[in-house]
Amino acid sequence: MTNNVLITTSTTLEGYKVTKQLGLVRGITVRSRSIFGSFAGSFMTIFGGRNTIYTNLCEKSREEALELMMQHGKELGCNAIINVRYDANEVMQGLTEVLAYGTAVVVEEVK
Repeated sequence: MTNNVLITTSTTLEGYKVTKQLGLVRGITVRSRSIFGSFAGSFMTIFGGRNTIYTNLCEKSREEALELMMQHGKELGCNAIINVRYDANEVMQGLTEVLAYGTAVVVEEVK
């Protein structure tokens, strides 16, 4: 297996068997909108439709949380993370926490 971590939202990973559970792993990031982002995002809501300013901010936040979760898993020695979930909470107005979490495991390919 390479240095990559396999990730799934399922409780199993097809074609692999779990040989060891290492426990909960998580990645958390807290993001705020810039003044420009807030202004531009608010301006876009006037016209309706897809708001790319906020979509990009959300996507970057989720990606960062996922990367941090994988890093946490690698530190524990996993080669896969199962049952992955995201959560988001507003810490205060304009400040959002994004959390990615799952179960770090060691898997081996079923032959």
